[in-house]
Amino acid sequence: MQLLKALWALAGAAICCFLIFVIHSQFLKEEGPHEVCGQLAAGTCEIVTLDRDSSQPRRTIARQTARCACKKGQIAGTTRARPACVDARIIKTKQWCEMLPCLEGEGCDLLINKSGWTCTQPGGRIKTTTPV
Repeated sequence: MQLLKALWALAGAAICCFLIFVIHSQFLKEEGPHEVCGQLAAGTCEIVTLDRDSSQPRRTIARQTARCACKKGQIAGTTRARPACVDARIIKTKQWCEMLPCLEGEGCDLLINKSGWTCTQPGGRIKTTTPV
């Protein structure tokens, strides 16, 4: 009888440990491939906030905040319309189009005062970006 109680207790403990392991591994999967215990892997970025304002006709203003863990010599920038770590020289010299900020098939042009860039789609729609 004592042996049977001990086996049941051991089986219960094993099931609890297994459930904790499964739940813990699910939480790690939800953090994403670039994140381990809340830390981003070097050279990666993630979007933290994204706000859109469509209150003006034919115009949408989008504000995005990203969190990046860039390697030495890199700084947070934009590649293919996503946050990315780019060569710091690009940001310092404001040669924005060198970081390839536009989507495939869009044309990139610097604003006259180099305060940002425009991405022109084949249909003529223009997206203007000014980093802060």
